[in-house]
Formats: sequence, C-alpha cells, structure tokens
Amino acid sequence: MSHREETPCRVSLLADRGVLRVTGADAKTFLQGLLTNDMGKTESGNAIHAGLLSPQGKILFDFFVVPSGSGYVIDAPKDTLGELAKRLSFYRLRADVTIEEAPEFAVAALWNGAPAPPAGAIVYADPRLAELGMRVLLPDGISVDDLACATAPTEDYHAHRIALGVPQGGRDYAYGDAFPHEALFDQLNGVDFKKGCYVGQEVVSRMEHRGTARKRIVPIAGNAALESGIEIMAGDLPAGEIGSVDGTRGLALLRLDRAAKAEAQGIPLRAGETTITLHLPAFATFELPAVESA
Repeated sequence: MSHREETPCRVSLLADRGVLRVTGADAKTFLQGLLTNDMGKTESGNAIHAGLLSPQGKILFDFFVVPSGSGYVIDAPKDTLGELAKRLSFYRLRADVTIEEAPEFAVAALWNGAPAPPAGAIVYADPRLAELGMRVLLPDGISVDDLACATAPTEDYHAHRIALGVPQGGRDYAYGDAFPHEALFDQLNGVDFKKGCYVGQEVVSRMEHRGTARKRIVPIAGNAALESGIEIMAGDLPAGEIGSVDGTRGLALLRLDRAAKAEAQGIPLRAGETTITLHLPAFATFELPAVESA
C-alpha cells in the first residue's frame, strides 16, 4: 500500500474558490479600515477570517486574508471575486493599493494532518477553527496530487465542515441578508470587537453588547435525509431554513427563540415530514434563549 493510501491526511480541491491579490504601500491600512477583523493579527504570518459589510451591518462578502510577500492574498468564493474587487476599489480613493485577481492559484482544504507543502504553495491554518485543518493555495504547476495526502471529493470536505458546525457563505446564509452574529463570525474568529472603525461596525457592536442576535446557524439532525432550502417550522411558526446538508446532518439558520419555545412546549421542529433536532456546536459560547414558564 502506498504512503498516500496510508496517510490519514485528506485534501479536497475547492473549485468554487478563487484568489484576489492586494498589494501596495497602503494595503494593510486600507483593509484595516474596511474589514470586520484586525489586520494586525496577520503580522505573525497568520491568516484571518473576515467580512466586508454593508453600512447596515450585513455580510456582503466573506473571505480569508493571507499575508504573502509584501501584500496579501484573499481566498474567497470564485463567483464573488469580480464584485469583491469592484467593492474594494470603490473605497480605494487615493490609497496606494492594487487589487487584482490571481487566477494562477487554485484553492484546496486539507485536514487530519499537515504535510510539508511543495515549494510555491501558500499554506495556512484555517483561522475559524483548528479542527478544520489547513487551507492551501496552489500556484500553476502544482496540484492536490503533489500533496502528501489522500485526495478526497469536495463533498467530503463539506461533510467535515458540517460535522463541526461551521457555516459557509452562499450555502448557509445569503450574502447581503445576514448579520455577522447570525453567520457565527463572533464564534469563529471573524470579527474583532476591539479594533477601530470599519464599514457596518456600529450595528455589529450594538448586536454584541445588547445580545440581540435572535438567529444563528446551528447543526441539525433529521430522522430522514435532509434537503437544502427547506423551511423549518416550529408548530405553525416559521423557524428557519436548512442550508448545507450531509445525509441526515446539516446546518440551518434558525430563530433560536422559536426553537427554544417549541422545545419547552414539546413541539417538534419539522422540515416537511422530517423531524428536526438541533445541537449547539462544541465551540459555541451562546445558549438557547431561556423560556419563561406559563
């Protein structure tokens, strides 16, 4: 049996991801004034998970910012790269910043191990959660087959992510329609509450200090296979919608107050004919809202 077959390390090509490059003397300061996270955290060579919000505090884009050379590369959904570059350029004004797509990179996720990367690849720990593993930016001429890991289909990576309770933009929440707390940015190192101003900061800070996030993405399980996009009901009240699924497991953006009230009253959550149970992820620092007894 080959070494690749024996290794527990697994790697999946994420064909729906792409890369932007942000360079220039003002790149760090420029990004610091826009993003939900603190660019100072990249000074040690680490990547950050961050979002670019609307002035109303909703997530327009989410991505990873990775220090590279004298600038940064941004690992983001491929179908948002053009709009993300356009939005960043809108804020550029007179800053010495160059924003361009970097099509020479492919993106992969790697977990259950951390082999030495081939020369030229950019490897970084997923900043959201250690258990997610590593992410790899592969330049032209290097493929996942050059990594000392067993190649796995992309669905295996998403099953790994779902099992950990980690949402993904575009699958578990709609861009332009979710607040960072709803998408667990506060739980998964996506927002820094101590940094200076950024677009949408006032709304995010208010939700943090008032504890007003009624909706959260949480892991769910069904008594039958789940289907993305199906509405979840708490009795006669809509409670949320199913996002990513892996068989009978999935993630859902739920009204936690309605889910807690239904649980207290012995009313099952349902998605069509499927009975749903919810589970808070291991990393969660929030709980289901308390329900006053009648």
